Amino acid sequence: MATWLDHPRNENSPLAGLKVLELARVLAGPWAGQILADLGADVIKVESPEGDNTRIWGPPWVEQGGEKTSAYYHSCNRGKRGITADFRDEQDLARVAKLAAEADVVLENFKPGGLAKFGLDYGTLSKANPALVYCSITGFGQDGPRRDEPGYDFVVQGMSGFMALTGEPEGDPMKMGVSISDLSCGLWAANAVQAALLMRHRTGQGQWIDMSLLDSSVALLANQAMSYLTTGQNPPRMGNAHAQVSAYGVFPTSDGKVVLAPANDALFRKLLTLLGREDLLTDPRYATNEGRIARRGEVDALIADATAQWSREDLLAACADAAIPAGPINTVAEVFDDPQVRARGMQVEIDGLPSVRSPFVFSDADLAMGEASPTKGQHNR
Repeated sequence: MATWLDHPRNENSPLAGLKVLELARVLAGPWAGQILADLGADVIKVESPEGDNTRIWGPPWVEQGGEKTSAYYHSCNRGKRGITADFRDEQDLARVAKLAAEADVVLENFKPGGLAKFGLDYGTLSKANPALVYCSITGFGQDGPRRDEPGYDFVVQGMSGFMALTGEPEGDPMKMGVSISDLSCGLWAANAVQAALLMRHRTGQGQWIDMSLLDSSVALLANQAMSYLTTGQNPPRMGNAHAQVSAYGVFPTSDGKVVLAPANDALFRKLLTLLGREDLLTDPRYATNEGRIARRGEVDALIADATAQWSREDLLAACADAAIPAGPINTVAEVFDDPQVRARGMQVEIDGLPSVRSPFVFSDADLAMGEASPTKGQHNR
């Protein structure tokens, strides 16, 4: 069984020396673990003998070390060591408990109370390791009427208001194209873990962090939440339009569509000038964002009539020159061929496998992204 002593990490990484035990599977917990690993932590991922569920969530598949694993699994498990353990086996359980006793952080996403019967809950582990930062990730949190229900991203996208806000006004509510509830919870969790570690530096004590997919998603409602809380009215589903800004949306060109986001009066005036509609610059109906919101349909139509006369590339180039926020609507293939994405080095290769760089860029620190996701039980010995 792996120990914490034989795995040097990049010493110039922000979290170098941090020991993280990951008792998590699927996406939210592993996403948090991968963030910490990219920042330099030594993350040991513990899987059941059957392996993380996402190993079989294919196609597409990746061949690695004689093992066929889903690309999905590799999206959230790089940079970790991987071991298998059967918690019903006394020797396996003792080894995992020993790792927890030496860890700085435990990440887990079992149902509330699910690890108590194995002695891997916070109350038990913190007795042997009072400095432990223990992060539990569940669908609905450690209390409340739904605490014992399984939490799935799709369900939480519906419950959190995301789907009610996403899609065309007359169409069906829509989920997002990525598992935003899982991913945002993983991001919040990694942030909370680092905050608790900073607090431990002051107090010498660890603590238990209670993260839920639903809480994390509700917290992301941001301005839409404030719109409801201040008016008592449900924000409408608006497709690609913005509830508080006009003009702001998707507009046609002669050979495709573009996103235009002139988010203030000065930018809107710049756009009118660029599109040859100087005649509207003194029109009081369109002089303010409030006026444009009241006439959203008119504004969108006049902008669309003008942009349709341009080619996509010419319009985007002209907007760039005029410092008007605008961009293409890329496919995923076009994303990784985009000059800006290329310049920032977002696509990387790790142990011969393609991956996406964590978006952190430090002036005096390095990411630790030197290893691909572990094969099942790769580091048992």
